[in-house]
Amino acid sequence: MSRISPCGTWSSPITAADVAAAGGGPQWLDVVSGEVWWAEARPGEQGRVALVRAVAGGTEDVLPAPWNVRNRLHEYGGRPWAVADGVVVFTHWADQRVYAQSETGVVALTPSPAEPQSVRYGDLRPGRPGEVWAVRERGTGPRPTDIEREPVAIALDGGGERVLAASHRFLTVPKLSPDGRHAAWFGWDHPLMPWDGTELCVAPVDGDGAFGPHRVLAGGADVSVCQVEWETPAALLALADPGGWWNLHRVGLDGSVVNLAPVEQELGGPLWKVGSRWFAPLGGGRHAVLVAGRLAVLDEADGSVTPVAGELTAWSSTGLAVLGDEVAGVAGGPARESAVVRVSPDGGVTDVTPQPELPEAYLPVPQERVFSTADGETVPVVLYLPRNPDFTAPDGERPPLLVDVHGGPTGQHFADLKLEIAYFTSRGIGVAAVNYGGSTGFGRAYRERLREQWGVVDVADCAAVAEALVAAGLADGDRLAIRGGSAGGFTAAASLTTTKTYRAGTVMYPVLDLAGWTGTGGDTHDFESRYLDGLIGPLPAARQRYVDRSPLANVGGLAGPVLFQQGLEDRICPPEQADRFVARLAGRGIPHAYQRFAGEQHGFRQAATIVAALEAELSFYGQVFGFETPGVARLELSR
Repeated sequence: MSRISPCGTWSSPITAADVAAAGGGPQWLDVVSGEVWWAEARPGEQGRVALVRAVAGGTEDVLPAPWNVRNRLHEYGGRPWAVADGVVVFTHWADQRVYAQSETGVVALTPSPAEPQSVRYGDLRPGRPGEVWAVRERGTGPRPTDIEREPVAIALDGGGERVLAASHRFLTVPKLSPDGRHAAWFGWDHPLMPWDGTELCVAPVDGDGAFGPHRVLAGGADVSVCQVEWETPAALLALADPGGWWNLHRVGLDGSVVNLAPVEQELGGPLWKVGSRWFAPLGGGRHAVLVAGRLAVLDEADGSVTPVAGELTAWSSTGLAVLGDEVAGVAGGPARESAVVRVSPDGGVTDVTPQPELPEAYLPVPQERVFSTADGETVPVVLYLPRNPDFTAPDGERPPLLVDVHGGPTGQHFADLKLEIAYFTSRGIGVAAVNYGGSTGFGRAYRERLREQWGVVDVADCAAVAEALVAAGLADGDRLAIRGGSAGGFTAAASLTTTKTYRAGTVMYPVLDLAGWTGTGGDTHDFESRYLDGLIGPLPAARQRYVDRSPLANVGGLAGPVLFQQGLEDRICPPEQADRFVARLAGRGIPHAYQRFAGEQHGFRQAATIVAALEAELSFYGQVFGFETPGVARLELSR
């Protein structure tokens, strides 16, 4: 029989340590000689990323500690490992060099840079015999935007590197055609982001491996190509959105372009990490595709896109490959965490990595809902209501609600199990994960609702959802909070400083000073240094918008208590911006706290950090909303 207890005070078997243990997981999956291999983040090993393969009866590490299979290409990283000519090749986080596993151990294939991590590699792929191809990124000056990128071929015998071609400021690794006579890649230039517009390039390759002049086959300033693969020596398969939706196209070397299944569905996504995959050919005119996070099969014969394995609602674009007649990938669902799976042609799911035993009765059931704004725009939401069989709220009490803001802002919330959310819902706190205007998965028009409107549309959409849930009796209007990291941290901070919707908020590794977070301001890295041209407007014409929408300029309008959490090695959203915001809170009488985590970058990867951050967040809400948080150390608030 359940006990009556105020929301937020419920005890739960889901601990912050459980969340930390689930905070890593598989990524960058591929198939090697009939085996499934992947990279695996391990919070319990200080965030190390291991290279793992499936073997009979379980898994085994391909590389022992301390090898950390990760890189900083574009700061977010690119595909960090490949097997070329039977040789395991990978990037190592500590020095960003490329290494190969040999019979005698691990050997470096690239030289040690003059300055630590000043040269980075990513998007590794087998090239010509005896080579692995990668994108090389080199610092050329003191500013974060002083960067040069080139695709290079790295000799597997340690014989050095050669430059392949250069077409754009940003580009993916070239892929060699089946006959070895051409190479294809795509690239883009400032101020475009890859989901704005990219160009698909092809170049001839001579017998010595040298590239000839490239030509553009598809794409442009308003068409985004997000993945390309060779189908035959004369044709490519490419995900592109000339019709406003990422669809699969066949692109011939003769310039022909054919949409294989015209659908108003997203079969691609935003290229935050180069080397991501949203489709894989199955043969016979059939292709495995990811449709807004769900697996489907595209059949050219009738142009159909048919969902498969519907219980898996969140597939990762860093894990999709074909294993015989099966699809292998990294996926989760409403009642299961993300794991390595195989899906058979009939849709049967086999776990490659075992599912942990979870207290199912304490897990929230994600509900996909749609709400409307005052101007009639629809906003998709994944709603997680409180759930705990041991407790019931007192009559008439409505639960506190956290509005969860994804990053990007071109991210997307899927309807899947997230233990971080279950940590709150099992304690009586609801969570609304909002896919505000600007989110991907809903077509280019929805994504471009945010064009020059960041800090306006996202803030309004989140507030509309919170207010609708209060009106529906599903949340307490006096106990609303907003939380988010990175771009979501900006929206959380902008919401707290420009509206009175929320009582409090948690702001993680955020953007706070828009003018400072540009190529001229110097606070961020090259990849996103012109992102705000599209989100806010080009400088100098839009300069006043940068001031008006910056949370740092609106500290005086802060609606209530705030918790900041920041990694001290973050090069995407450096800690200086949070430092300045918190300094301006001193003496204002607004309760606040600031957690600064050494050894963390953009997002938290170490188990100790994840535990400390989550328990502090719960304590923070307890103090602001007036409920006890048993078993959690009290977070000290300043004023």
